[in-house]
Amino acid sequence: MILKFNRIYLLTVLISIILAVYFIVSTSMNQYIGVIVTIDSEHKIIISEIDENAFGASIDLQEGDQIISINGRSPLEHKQVVKHRRLEQAESFVIERKGIIKEFEIREFSGLDSQSLFQLVIPTVVFILCLFCSHLIYRTYKINKNLQLKSAFLLNCFLLALALAYLSGGMSARGDEFGRYVNLSLFLIAPVLYLHFIYQYFKEVEKLWFSKSYLSFSYFIACSNILIEFIRDLLFISIVFIKTYNLFSFFLLIIVIIYLKLKGLRKVNYSEQKYMIRILLISNIAAFLPFTIFFVVPYIFLGEYVFPPIVLAAFLLLIPLSLIYQFISTKIYDIEFLLGRLKYYSLLAVIPTFIIVAVLHFMKNSNSAFLIIKQFLFIFFFLLVIFYIKEILDFRFRLKRFSEKYNYQGSVLKYTQSIRKASNLEQVISELKRVITDVLLVSRAYFIEIDKEKNIVSLDVNAVQSDYIPYEEKMKETASVIGKIVELDRGFIINIGETKERTYILLCLSILNTPRLTRDEISWLQTLSFYTNVSLENFLKIEELMVHLQKIEKEGTNPSWLTKLLFSLEEKQRSNLAKDLHDSVLQDLVSLKRQCECALAAQEDIPLAITQRLEEMNSKMTDIIKTTRETCQELRPQLLYDLGLIKALNKLVGQYQEFVSFDIRLNTGNFQVNLDLDVQLNIYRIIQELLTNAHKYSYAANVLIMLVCIKGKIILHYEDDGDGVNEEELYLNTKGMGLSGISERVKALNGVMKIETSEDKGFKVDIEI
Repeated sequence: MILKFNRIYLLTVLISIILAVYFIVSTSMNQYIGVIVTIDSEHKIIISEIDENAFGASIDLQEGDQIISINGRSPLEHKQVVKHRRLEQAESFVIERKGIIKEFEIREFSGLDSQSLFQLVIPTVVFILCLFCSHLIYRTYKINKNLQLKSAFLLNCFLLALALAYLSGGMSARGDEFGRYVNLSLFLIAPVLYLHFIYQYFKEVEKLWFSKSYLSFSYFIACSNILIEFIRDLLFISIVFIKTYNLFSFFLLIIVIIYLKLKGLRKVNYSEQKYMIRILLISNIAAFLPFTIFFVVPYIFLGEYVFPPIVLAAFLLLIPLSLIYQFISTKIYDIEFLLGRLKYYSLLAVIPTFIIVAVLHFMKNSNSAFLIIKQFLFIFFFLLVIFYIKEILDFRFRLKRFSEKYNYQGSVLKYTQSIRKASNLEQVISELKRVITDVLLVSRAYFIEIDKEKNIVSLDVNAVQSDYIPYEEKMKETASVIGKIVELDRGFIINIGETKERTYILLCLSILNTPRLTRDEISWLQTLSFYTNVSLENFLKIEELMVHLQKIEKEGTNPSWLTKLLFSLEEKQRSNLAKDLHDSVLQDLVSLKRQCECALAAQEDIPLAITQRLEEMNSKMTDIIKTTRETCQELRPQLLYDLGLIKALNKLVGQYQEFVSFDIRLNTGNFQVNLDLDVQLNIYRIIQELLTNAHKYSYAANVLIMLVCIKGKIILHYEDDGDGVNEEELYLNTKGMGLSGISERVKALNGVMKIETSEDKGFKVDIEI
């Protein structure tokens, strides 16, 4: 099969090259006169139309001139005049204009002018490009044995037919019989081959969406035109009717193609395939619409045209370029995004264009010597106004511009809101997959983990080997930077996060070829990846923390950082409680006390029994206020926050000295070390707990507390002459001594605690931090 395809392809290319060389040489050797004539009732040959870009216009021929002779013979003996109503392939001719005889010699082709540009240079370039694209298709299908060959062959035939139809237009315009037959045949068969290629291509991917009867109808239309052209002399059909019928048939074929594309958009449900059909539809419209609107339709209905067909045919180049770019590189720029931008700026430009054209037309009839200055000032100030209006429109309608394809900002907002509710990493990844597949032209996404050696260590449960194996090397490319994107033929790979051990990527794929990612889409994907990376890091850290806590729970010991964290949380709760007591209960008590004092101030009007009761209540409220203030101070030692640890310890000792039976000596020496607030709080709480234990359990007469700094270390020494306790019972909490809490605080400070005690021999504690 492949061998047969190779031979057919090479034969087709060889024939195309031979025809192309013939057309190029013949066109360059014959001057294009560009004169159309009519034969009146008296068999006079009258010039009826002159191509303004042809040789006839350059020698000052005019409509209405009568041709007397061509090449020294009667014009009725000239084949081009009789059969095609054209003055071509002539070496010389004579005309009569208002009784004046003029003779003209046809000079040889020289230099590059507008007719050679559109009839020779551009068609030659188009042929070379189509030939090159055909070779790319051939090479692609030769390498990939799994691809079908029929659609490739049809695409090659379409490209070569389109190029030769354009290239043969120059010879057809010059009246060459063979050139006309080739031009007409390929001109009509090219859109049919294009339709056949689309039919075959989607058939091979098992997505058939229109009947083969449309193909049969299209081939019938093309063949009927070719047949009529061959037998028109026998049927005595006029050249005008033939040309009109040819153009109408071409117009009908274009309508059929566009209709089938629109039908396919409604029939095909799969989003990626819809996108490809839209690309094909847009390329059709962009290529055929100028030729159809500015030549075919006006000529069919009005007998005139806006632009010459040889100029408009240049737009047909869009079809092979768009198809080949899709077919070979498997990537194409976002056509809808570009067209959206085109619509946006076209809307802004259409009104200024109309106004400028009208003003220039008005000024054209002016005899003013300052015409250039007037035009410059008018256009300058008018465009200033237009740009100002554009700025207002951009500001007011910035979310509804024609150039905006998707609301990326809205999707990012929804994504961030959804991942806030996620309770694990799987939910975050699932939401990321959903957002990407909803917005972009991909249908499935796989979450893959790669280690630092760039080996796949974890695969998505839904991943299929045939999906990810071809892209293993591409996956390694994304492992370097968060947010890096590597585009594939049918999707892309993006790095969504990493840790010290692993890189996390998302492989997003489609069934059909996907378009290139636009700059907006790339920025949007990178934003999603950075948000995902933050969530990913948080969930991984939480998982690590939970594993560590479970390990600690099994081991039965808490690490110093956890102990410190717990004490910090405890201090925060103490502080909040102190603030609540101070701001609510204490203020209410003070208010009640003042009301009671106000009532006592007016005691001459109050019975004595009530006065006594008020005095008792006032005294009790004074005690309660004092106790509440002391509780707030104990919960949150404000003096420590304001003046530091030493001042707070002096006040603490003073408060205890008021109600305990033993004497307390506090020796801080010249302790002037700058300590962290958490360290100061923990030392304060340790001393507070030691004094509480001494008050409750020691029955001591003297207590000594020393806090010094020696060689960069903080030394806390506590000693009392109380009852003491057996060392075996120190941490049993049978007496509620709270030594476990002191030990945990020392551990949180990365300190060491040593206790010396026994029954009836007092209690000593040395803490080194």
